[in-house]
Amino acid sequence: MLTERTIIEEVNELDSEEIKALSTDPTVRKYLGGVRSEGTIPFILKEMLRSDDTSIYLTIRNRETHEFIGLVSLDPHHEGEDIEISYQLLPQWWRKGFGSEAVIEVLKYAFNELMLVKVVAETQSANHSSCRLLEKVGMTLGKKVIRFGEEQSIYFIHRH
Repeated sequence: MLTERTIIEEVNELDSEEIKALSTDPTVRKYLGGVRSEGTIPFILKEMLRSDDTSIYLTIRNRETHEFIGLVSLDPHHEGEDIEISYQLLPQWWRKGFGSEAVIEVLKYAFNELMLVKVVAETQSANHSSCRLLEKVGMTLGKKVIRFGEEQSIYFIHRH
């Protein structure tokens, strides 16, 4: 997938170091359960390499420089009924529109290629930047729940 400024493609084994950098960055992981230990990175990568009909893991890269920006994925949501879009970006790419650009493109893919009717996203309510991104791409706050010991905001969007 290509956007104006990004290349979005399936995770591959060569992405290991970049996934490690993302997974061990305390700023990135602040609202995602904390830093992952280095020992879990091979397991995380192995799971990401198993894209199938219900899960797809994608890297986001700068189209011009091919620098790694982050990850975006589609997976079954915790509550089991819907597919969830998730994303993580390295801090130097925050607040520059790359996250929303990638999320919009993956939502198009979800609706037009996978023929999904609804996609959800869950973020900690305290993660105001993530909530703003979800609203910017057209998602609507559906409900709030307590999960992982924190208030989570669950957003949704339907295919037009």
